[in-house]
Amino acid sequence: MSVLNSLFVGIDVSKNSNQVYAMNFDQKKLLSFSVQNDSEGASKIETKLIECLYKNNYEKVVIVLESTGMYSFHIATYLSSSELLANFSVLVYCINPKTSQNYRKSFSEMDKTDPKDSYILADMARVGKVDKLTPVKGPQKLALQRLTRHRKHISDQIVREKLYVLNNIFLKFSAFDHKFDGLAPFSDPFGATAQAILLEYKSPEEIINTSIEDLTLFISTISKSRFDDPKKIAEILTKCARMSYRLDKAAYDPINTAIASSLAIIRCLESELKHIDKEIKILTKGYNINEYLCLLSIPGIGPVFAAGILSEIGSIQQFDDEEGLAKFAGLTWRKNQSGPKNSEDTPMTKTGNSYLRYYLIEAAQMAVFNNPVYKEYYQKKFSEVKTHQHTRALALTARKLVRLIYGLLSKNQLYKA
Repeated sequence: MSVLNSLFVGIDVSKNSNQVYAMNFDQKKLLSFSVQNDSEGASKIETKLIECLYKNNYEKVVIVLESTGMYSFHIATYLSSSELLANFSVLVYCINPKTSQNYRKSFSEMDKTDPKDSYILADMARVGKVDKLTPVKGPQKLALQRLTRHRKHISDQIVREKLYVLNNIFLKFSAFDHKFDGLAPFSDPFGATAQAILLEYKSPEEIINTSIEDLTLFISTISKSRFDDPKKIAEILTKCARMSYRLDKAAYDPINTAIASSLAIIRCLESELKHIDKEIKILTKGYNINEYLCLLSIPGIGPVFAAGILSEIGSIQQFDDEEGLAKFAGLTWRKNQSGPKNSEDTPMTKTGNSYLRYYLIEAAQMAVFNNPVYKEYYQKKFSEVKTHQHTRALALTARKLVRLIYGLLSKNQLYKA
């Protein structure tokens, strides 16, 4: 399809308005107008573009917007999924604002006003600056991003509830996680057996007054005989009960009620998380399949993390290099220096996309478990400092993972060990 039969459109988006500029391949202005950034304004844009396309016998329309968070999301989705514009092979691109800023430098004498910004976006479409990018997928991208972001929301709630209930567990059973001969009764205080102990026994005193044989039988039954030595666990648990502080009897009932409520909330949230994970896997099918397969080839990155990363990155071609992708995710650090000495406690900027940063860090954690190269790198960074060791090492591992992800996606290659 010839560019001479194409309409090139730039839309400068703000919270309240959309400034539209349309030109042909010879840079002739065909449209220039502003509408409200709402459904009525989107309908007006659609109508005016259709009229212009028919009037000039054009066969294709290319629309470019800057990616300005939620402000550009609705109009980009509306136009990319328009049935009327679909007859003209519509392509809608949301680009990184830095990309348009760099292109604007070639128009040094132009004032920075909204109509001029929309002109620059239209001209980028005209000269093919967006040809290598992935166009907006419309409702599918919106749906996938909503689900992956909702998953993070649920995960955050689970973490908060677990931290909250641990306070009540300490009040009830202060030595619940104490170790004897290097062994704690349970490696996970939120495991099924640990939860059963907390709910069944109302105080440490009840555990002390229960025979080792009965306690062993309870642990073996609840765990379905998964522990190699349930009697040893019963003995350690009894020692922990003896080491715990005692409360007034009147305090145990409300604390037990609060613990039971929190554990029920956690189970409910974890069940919802599993449901969301299934929905994400279904929705990801057919979305940026090549990039998706590239991410899945990395040891430790499964369907959910791959979907979360893809839904936030969009097109890897929007980034000039891996540094640009790292900045977009907020995986960069400020220098912390006093005189000739560099501080080992350097704060992360965290100014980028928090959802992408979350999925990259989670993926890095899994890469450490599944990839010897990343495990060795994590351990090296962990041993370099004395404070914030895990947090720092994991963030730096995520930054290393960004380099790999950018390389694979930009070259459309699968990971090879």
